[in-house]
Amino acid sequence: MARAVEAFLRAAGLSLDDENLHGTPKRVAEAWGREFLDGYAITPEEALGATFTSPRGTSRELVVVTDLRFHSMCPHHLLPVTGRAHVAYVPGDRMAGFGRLSALVDCFAHRLILQEELARQVASSLARVLRSSGTACIIEAEQSCLRLRGGRQHDAITHAEAYEGSLREDGALRRELWTRLGARR
Repeated sequence: MARAVEAFLRAAGLSLDDENLHGTPKRVAEAWGREFLDGYAITPEEALGATFTSPRGTSRELVVVTDLRFHSMCPHHLLPVTGRAHVAYVPGDRMAGFGRLSALVDCFAHRLILQEELARQVASSLARVLRSSGTACIIEAEQSCLRLRGGRQHDAITHAEAYEGSLREDGALRRELWTRLGARR
């Protein structure tokens, strides 16, 4: 990867003799490998870690974690995406620790992935791994490709939602989720 970055810099007409570029190919390769593409090295099951048995009577009660900050890279332009994920699920047989929900978001965000697919992957993984009857992932993000290129919509915020099971089908349950999300503002 460092060789590819070096070739990219040279192709851009830059001299690697510039003292500001000394070590840049290696630093870029390390950043991409450890912080932007490390999601490929982990499965949703590993991200959620050890789960625990749901307490009795929680089969219709929402677990919601809001404002999970994440960063990603747009697969179309390789430009940064930063945002917040809001994750919810109805406990099935198993529950996950709150911090593990953030790890699940990062598992997918640290891949080259569209925002819409990020939301879908988080919601479907929660449903599958926790055997949840209803899941949701709502993403609010700042897309550098939209903010810095083309129309340069500097203030644009993009939104993507994904729902599984009862959170897709049950309007009252979904309204409860949105009430909680609205209350945080």
